[in-house]
Amino acid sequence: MESVHADPTISFHLVAMPYPGRGHINPMMNLCKLLVSRNGRIAITFVVTEEWLGILGSEPKPANFRFDTVPNVIPSEIGRGADFHSFFEAVMTKLQEPFERLLDRLEPSVIVYDTYLVWMVGVGNRRNIPMASLWTTQASVFPVNLSEKGNEQIDGMPGIPDNGLKVVHRILEAISLVPKTQYLLLTSIYQLESHAIDALRNIIPIPIYSIGPAIPYFNLKDNDNDNDYDYVQWLNSQPKSSVLYVSQGSFLSVSKAQMDEIIIGVKNSGVRFLWVARGEASRIKELCGSDEGVVVPWCDQLKVLCHPSIGGFWSHCGWNSTKEGIFAGVPFLTYPILADQIPNSKTIVEDWKIGWEVRRRTGMEEQLVTREEIAGLVRRVMDLESEEGKEMRKRAKELREICRRATSEGGSVETEIDAFILDISLSYNH
Repeated sequence: MESVHADPTISFHLVAMPYPGRGHINPMMNLCKLLVSRNGRIAITFVVTEEWLGILGSEPKPANFRFDTVPNVIPSEIGRGADFHSFFEAVMTKLQEPFERLLDRLEPSVIVYDTYLVWMVGVGNRRNIPMASLWTTQASVFPVNLSEKGNEQIDGMPGIPDNGLKVVHRILEAISLVPKTQYLLLTSIYQLESHAIDALRNIIPIPIYSIGPAIPYFNLKDNDNDNDYDYVQWLNSQPKSSVLYVSQGSFLSVSKAQMDEIIIGVKNSGVRFLWVARGEASRIKELCGSDEGVVVPWCDQLKVLCHPSIGGFWSHCGWNSTKEGIFAGVPFLTYPILADQIPNSKTIVEDWKIGWEVRRRTGMEEQLVTREEIAGLVRRVMDLESEEGKEMRKRAKELREICRRATSEGGSVETEIDAFILDISLSYNH
């Protein structure tokens, strides 16, 4: 790919480098689409591994936006859930060299990188390229007092399936280097996390921008092909707020015994459901039949959550899913599995009070949640007439309004993104 600087219509070139995982690529992609929609003079090169390009390459993309690739870090990295540690270590050790070779010909004005990529700060500083670190989870779990608390912080850290020390130390190192960058970008709305964001601004001595939910809300108006999907036609035929949407994220770490209890519990609740499932799809169909629900391998999650027939969201509580659920204004049943999903669930249940947690643990010990308990919780969250249900839906709608105001024209998301663009434009031109 040739340098974009020869194009007189381009004022500067932004290179984006996400951590190669779905929960990191999506918010980076949504941020980049917003950047080019706000300023047509920005050119963006979005760097992914070759395998991810095979998935993302066919997606519609704006003008001045192109992909470039680095080699896969391990074979079949998309389905890497079973060996997170090896994958994480490969990202930390194998991506830097091919990325630096790319930089030699890309000549970026600024790099936006995922905070996890610990080696990126040294790359930018050696080359004197301004760096913006993108933090893809709650601002509230950004551990700021590392020197005082050390490893006590690790239980709430994102992306760690257990307390493997090597992973922990790599992430703590990556976070400790953020003050050596030029900008920190938070994938949150200021009004949702104002205390945490204000605290970060008092501690970290670089500009911090809360660039919003970084979910694809800008695609909601595009309904051209929605009815092509069987699941949308099915949703269209269901009563208002009658369907539970079930999604456990990109990969699932639940025992077979617990999975069977979940499936039978949802079936026995008598509630209609739309279930996104990959490996366990055949088991769900076998145990549930097809009377009450639909099982699909993929769906447009935000559009589904915003569909009027959806009345609740069973979620693993990844940060992207959490934001999509509150943008849609639906109550939650939470089943967090690891890392930041656990504090995200706590925020949903205890702080926002818009859901109940299904998963149960005593210390490190996992307790089986029975089909009877699950059926009861599903009926409870989908009950439109109970007083607690009405209160929960009222609070969910209040959060939805915060999200809609922030993402509307002239809202805080546009204001923050425009301020970031102005900042990088001025620093580059000087």
